[in-house]
Amino acid sequence: MSSTVRELLDSLHAAASEEERRQWAVAFAKALGLGGMAISLGQELVWFSDETSARLEDLQFVLGQGPSQVFEGGTGTREVPDLGQLLARQWPQFTVEAETLGIAALFVWPLNIGAARVGTMTGYRCTTGPLTAEQSAQGWLVADALAQRLLNRWPDTGDPGRAPGGAGSMGLHRAEVHQATGVISQRLGVPLVEALDRLRARAYASGRSLSDTARTVIERELPHDTT
Repeated sequence: MSSTVRELLDSLHAAASEEERRQWAVAFAKALGLGGMAISLGQELVWFSDETSARLEDLQFVLGQGPSQVFEGGTGTREVPDLGQLLARQWPQFTVEAETLGIAALFVWPLNIGAARVGTMTGYRCTTGPLTAEQSAQGWLVADALAQRLLNRWPDTGDPGRAPGGAGSMGLHRAEVHQATGVISQRLGVPLVEALDRLRARAYASGRSLSDTARTVIERELPHDTT
């Protein structure tokens, strides 16, 4: 028997490891009839259920397009029940790339602390169609519950009980992206914002993920320790 959203919320303890959180995210996505889900704080991906959901967040970050990038009013669920309808309109590049991953619909809930939006929770489906009222409401329960919980666990601190990779810690999935941005900025003598734009363009042109592209930049540009 599948777990209910309420049962899943009660089962997620503070010290859950990354793999336990991943399994929880898979179970929650299934409870809402989603193919997967991902959570970002600001522009940083902190949690995802599967590689497809991570890739979707990566594409939005690279292209600056997609439902998680623009929130009109910032308070309601953003539903895209048929991504194909946006092919020639709102997010043309993102839509083409998402469709190659088999994505047909996307749903985004804001993560709010008071009146401030601190992140997003994005779910996808491989079939078109809107959320039911119950599914939308349950998504809000999870988004509200996770907002403060995730902020309390991320980023990692020097506390031994919350060391990187430790139980409950929330690491930087885009740490290599930040490092590669610094490398490009220093090498070309350009601001960090421009360096990140160049890295994004390189990733998109190559068809590789942003993380893979960043890793290549780091490996090629940084000196290796031969001692």
